[in-house]
Amino acid sequence: MSTVTLDRKSPGLGLPRLRLRGGRWVSPVLLLLLWELGSRTGVIPDRILAAPSAVAKTFWAMTVSGELPANLAVSLARCLAGLAFGLTIGVVLALAAGLSRAGEAAIDPLMQIKRTIPALALTPLFIVWFGIGETPKVTLIAVATVFPIYLNLFSGVRGVDARLIEAGRSFGLSQAELIRHVILPGALPSFLVGLRYALGVSLLVLVVAEQINASAGLGHLINNARDFMRTDIIVVCLVVYASLGLGADLLVRTLETRALAWRPSFIKS
Repeated sequence: MSTVTLDRKSPGLGLPRLRLRGGRWVSPVLLLLLWELGSRTGVIPDRILAAPSAVAKTFWAMTVSGELPANLAVSLARCLAGLAFGLTIGVVLALAAGLSRAGEAAIDPLMQIKRTIPALALTPLFIVWFGIGETPKVTLIAVATVFPIYLNLFSGVRGVDARLIEAGRSFGLSQAELIRHVILPGALPSFLVGLRYALGVSLLVLVVAEQINASAGLGHLINNARDFMRTDIIVVCLVVYASLGLGADLLVRTLETRALAWRPSFIKS
């Protein structure tokens, strides 16, 4: 039986790959065309879902007027504030639990209990505690993002190869130097995975948090649009939410590529 070997550098191999990548846009474009056709023919009423052309016009009008950028800035401030608190708490708890057995015994059971409680279920309690201002919104995002950071970083710290630790000790590294030069770099890939999850969770929780009597932000725009049945504005805000999620994921991927360039899996061929 004869075998056929394909050379990766051959010019003919790039063409199918290029066509395959270009073909990924066919179904989204086709969906938009069908959506536009359904709206123009009346199959999809405006009160159910605005046409893509109407959504694009609304997006442009809201951007030019400054309404969308101003509310987007408010939402981003809430998301980043909650993420900063969650990131800080998650890293501190993960290091405390991962670097000592006593810390694990004290912290990990509480974190596992917290894991079984959906963050969104705490919304009524936070409203009772903190009112309906900015505090419950930021706190809800912070609580939701703590566990992805904690779980992945804790796992990364405990998963560092014991042979690397022994090698560090044989070179005379102190405990602090061992943590800095061996354990933390070894746990960095797991931390970045947790950061990716935390960014996604922060945006998901932001959608719910901004339903708590928000006077500004994307959630505020959605609530007003719902009252006036402006489905075009609702879709614009949903597209912005989705774009933020994609942008956050791209940011972490770029950070991974730069921070983990020393790993063999990140070496470019």
